[in-house]
Amino acid sequence: MPMRPLFKHTAQLLSANVIAQAVGLLVYPLLSRMYSPEDFGVLNLFLSIGALLVLLATAEYPYSIVLPREERQARGLVRVCILCLSAVVALVVISIPLARPIAALFKAEGLARCWWLMPLYVLAAASWNILNYWYIRQSAFTRVSGYQVSQSLVSSGAKLGFGYAGFLQGGLIWSAVLAPLVSLGISVAAGWKSHLRLCFRGESADVADVARQYRNFPLFNLPRSLVNTLSCYLPALALTPVFGSAHVGLWSMAVSLGFTPVSMVTRALNQSVYGFVAERIHQGQRLLPFFRKFTFRLLAVCVPGLLLLYFVLPDLTAWLLGEQWRVSGQYIRWMLPWVCLTILTGAAGCLNDVFSQQKWGLVFEVALCLARVGGLLMGIAAGDFTLCIAGYCIGSVVVILPQYIWYMWLVRRYDESLPRS
Repeated sequence: MPMRPLFKHTAQLLSANVIAQAVGLLVYPLLSRMYSPEDFGVLNLFLSIGALLVLLATAEYPYSIVLPREERQARGLVRVCILCLSAVVALVVISIPLARPIAALFKAEGLARCWWLMPLYVLAAASWNILNYWYIRQSAFTRVSGYQVSQSLVSSGAKLGFGYAGFLQGGLIWSAVLAPLVSLGISVAAGWKSHLRLCFRGESADVADVARQYRNFPLFNLPRSLVNTLSCYLPALALTPVFGSAHVGLWSMAVSLGFTPVSMVTRALNQSVYGFVAERIHQGQRLLPFFRKFTFRLLAVCVPGLLLLYFVLPDLTAWLLGEQWRVSGQYIRWMLPWVCLTILTGAAGCLNDVFSQQKWGLVFEVALCLARVGGLLMGIAAGDFTLCIAGYCIGSVVVILPQYIWYMWLVRRYDESLPRS
């Protein structure tokens, strides 16, 4: 299979991601002057809890939908995902009467007023995760990119609309729930006849059989993703009691500016590379030449761009958000090597699933979390917030670099197992 379709799909997804990020970037300076830090804090707490619940809602089974050779097995995996989603959403609905105790646990009264929206958010976000990988299996990348753009437009428009209407308390959370719900409805309506009807009306494999066959996803991928999510929120959880919310707010802004576009790029690369690699393995073709070329091309783009950003980040951040946010640009400087490696490993991360190495993926995630904890503790002991950030970023690099080397070892081992022509 030629590489041209891969780069076409990647370009298609990346173009949608660029549009989505551009919309968010244009409205963010307005939103930061419209909503209070407390509003953004409650939103981040809501989305943090929601992210964990979404992971539990599908047990990471959506990633397996791309892998089976037979369509009936893929349809069976979709049904497994729906069963898991139904169970978790039901539990979240049951928790609605406990909204105040849950909010008191986090000392955030605003969370109690919006907790009843959590089942809707989990339902919409987890449902899209399922459809996303079904679309990837069908090479329906237009549907994936369409969802990304529509979600960004709806989210940004709703946030601005609620802000101008004066609905500030809860407006951000309402927007975060409405965006995936509306975009999911649009995607289902547009793709039902062409891609989704086959998924739900065709014969499927036994649900219990495919759930057992792909049990590595909930056994190893799910704990790995949970550890990864916890690891991402470590600075806010550990540093707020020590240094206060102002320092952590600057760090949170740095993460948003530094990793929101990166996550979109890595998601696009992962989705397109995932299907490409799975198809080459089905055809018994080698992978190492592709990954070598892919790595060199990616580095040729990333390294010069990140070097340029290093010199302009503080001024760029101050210009975009205001002088008080200049420190966030300095924090992003520490993140640049970590950003570069994240792009590489994000593209190759599908190899854990393709080669059924979820156990080792979990090992790397635990090591990453421990390295980050060590970096934070070093800064806390010294009483230096910047040292905490430096330790957190360096700890990330120390683990992610060996992880990428390990990915390339997996590819080499696979190629060596193929019969020589």
